[in-house]
Amino acid sequence: MRIVRLTTKVENALLAGRLQRDTEAERIAARIVNDVRRRGDSALFAWTKRLDATDLRRQGAWVTQRELRAARDRVGRDFISAIRHASRNIRRVAQSQMPKSSTVKVETGVTIEQIVRPIETIGCYIPGGRYALISTLLMTVIPAQVAGVKRIVVVCPRPNHQLLAAAAMHGVTEIARIGGAQAIAALAYGTRSVSRVEKIFGPGNRFVTAAKQLVSADCAIDLPAGPTEAMILATRGNARWIAADLLAQAEHAPDAGSFLVTTSAKLAKDVHREISSQLAGLQRDNPAHESTARKGAILIATSINAAINFVNRFAPEHLTLNGDARQQLDNISAAGTIFLGEWSAQPIGDYASGSNHVLPTGGWARRRGGLSALDFVKCINVQTIERKGFTRVGPVATALARAEGLLAHEAAITVRQ
Repeated sequence: MRIVRLTTKVENALLAGRLQRDTEAERIAARIVNDVRRRGDSALFAWTKRLDATDLRRQGAWVTQRELRAARDRVGRDFISAIRHASRNIRRVAQSQMPKSSTVKVETGVTIEQIVRPIETIGCYIPGGRYALISTLLMTVIPAQVAGVKRIVVVCPRPNHQLLAAAAMHGVTEIARIGGAQAIAALAYGTRSVSRVEKIFGPGNRFVTAAKQLVSADCAIDLPAGPTEAMILATRGNARWIAADLLAQAEHAPDAGSFLVTTSAKLAKDVHREISSQLAGLQRDNPAHESTARKGAILIATSINAAINFVNRFAPEHLTLNGDARQQLDNISAAGTIFLGEWSAQPIGDYASGSNHVLPTGGWARRRGGLSALDFVKCINVQTIERKGFTRVGPVATALARAEGLLAHEAAITVRQ
């Protein structure tokens, strides 16, 4: 991870890169999605064997109840305790996000109610390439359960026994060992083995994200949650802790991006030194970390205002504010989630604070926030217009219908007079 001056040229180059479409991922995802849509299970099984080395014809697409019970028996007490604690926090936050039914008497004889109904069937995509993300199961399943979703289908390319144990603890019974763009296509369009869902949730790699966007015309999706991004805005702080947070998010995948934005050249050098030291240790313990922290930079801004302006334009998935965190918060307008202060380690948000870790990437934080219970429900308006209300608003509707030239609209009102 190199140290770079945050000039206008550097800033524009970083932002321009986020605006470019990933045409390679789109092309590959489109090929897979179209194949599964056309050939169903034959394509789903073939792509799964080719990309994930899983033979669904031999092993079966669906995890059995026996496997779920066995997985539950394999995990230790510490794991169970951690899952319960994290689940409790996630559930509390989701419950606080649920919209309420309401009634508004707009005027005499005109009443509008809001009723809240859950989405009937959803699919939860759990990444399982390098690691099976147990936490993503909690972040998608628990808000769905709080919202009252009746059928929850989980897909994961390599569900390990910890993931299956967590699923069993939450009453999840439908788990398919499929992943990638082929899993997204199966959820969106259905096959003989996998029935289609109404909305797909969960993060994934660039191919999963591309597939989700491709199917979004036919099946609802939550948000573009692609390769992980981490950004830390700090004028001072503990270099060791800052480096650890940046490496934590970079660990997800080679295309994960981690950035420190600072006005301090000294802090930049200290963090750079810490990253090199910590990364060497990680690589000794696990050679898979060789590609960690390749995408990202330490950016030295000319002023705190320039740094904040860049953060808002970049709209990172994860943002940590150190130093005068509360004061800086007032000036932040775009981020998936924000961590205030040095003790707010980003991985705590990934697992246990209760805030959802399915977050917008690629600049989508300028348009929406992270996943919440709201994404799993529909708010439906119920309109009651009594005779007194009809006499008051009928002429208004008639005048507007006539202005638009919609004569049948006008007639549906005048016929009642």
